[in-house]
Amino acid sequence: MIKYTIKRLLQTLIVLVGVSLVTFIMLNIAPGDPVGVMLAKRADQETIDRVRHEMGLDKPYTEQFIEFIKGAVVGDFGDSYFQHKPVSEILGGAFRITASLGVWVIIFSVILGLIFGISAAVLRGRIGDKIIIFISTLGMVMPSFWIAIILQIIFGVKLKLLPITGLNSMISYILPTISLGLIYAASIARLCRTNMLDALNQDYVRTARAKGVSEFKIVMQHGLKNAAIPIITYIGILIKSILGGSVLVETVFAIPGLGKTMVDAITQRDIRLIQGCTIYIAVVFVLANLVIDLVYGLLDPRIRVAQEG
Repeated sequence: MIKYTIKRLLQTLIVLVGVSLVTFIMLNIAPGDPVGVMLAKRADQETIDRVRHEMGLDKPYTEQFIEFIKGAVVGDFGDSYFQHKPVSEILGGAFRITASLGVWVIIFSVILGLIFGISAAVLRGRIGDKIIIFISTLGMVMPSFWIAIILQIIFGVKLKLLPITGLNSMISYILPTISLGLIYAASIARLCRTNMLDALNQDYVRTARAKGVSEFKIVMQHGLKNAAIPIITYIGILIKSILGGSVLVETVFAIPGLGKTMVDAITQRDIRLIQGCTIYIAVVFVLANLVIDLVYGLLDPRIRVAQEG
């Protein structure tokens, strides 16, 4: 297990360096001058050159990249060009908001998805199973931003029950959580149903039934346990998908999270903030993959042995 963990850590480090390099290259070859945007093209060329020198944008790209990597290692991405605050401070506040929203989304989607998935597997072929499959399919095809707008109109504008912007209280998490979580809950429900049915059709389950083991114990102990690995895989994907899906939902609900911060930084051509957001998201992605892979190794030693081999 130690050898396997070290190997995955090295792979994680290589991925982060690669992401940093690609991000730096793409931002510097993209058209548009951040200094020109910041000064709104009202300054003369001498002022623009002076500001570029103060920001270090006139240095060779290799020197800029080395300085960027040195700062990224210690979490220092410099100051934002437009907000005039440390990028790490901006990202820290935005990430806390996105992370708190993400926790609620994961809890909501996993609980709802497991309830629907287990129920559909137990009711296989019956009307309840067909209804759950229909609802799950519907939930998977509806865009999260469309769900967010509909929920805002119904519960915020018409019924005036829930706030439609910001995250000022715990109740403010309800609509954004449902908007993001419904799609993932639908996917978990279908995934859980498929793997539960496969597990419940195994010989050892039929043997357990013949021995008189209760159906509840068979479903929860044998069926759900053996269907856990694909579900855990999807939870890892879910963590990464929340960062992508939160961009639109945070914009709709005016939530100052990581997604909205990234959109604003791209619009303003704030290179340092874009780089910081990209590295933040990349770290979350690779750490999620690393944790999932390590959990795989603990749940199924065959996976660990195969990887080590």
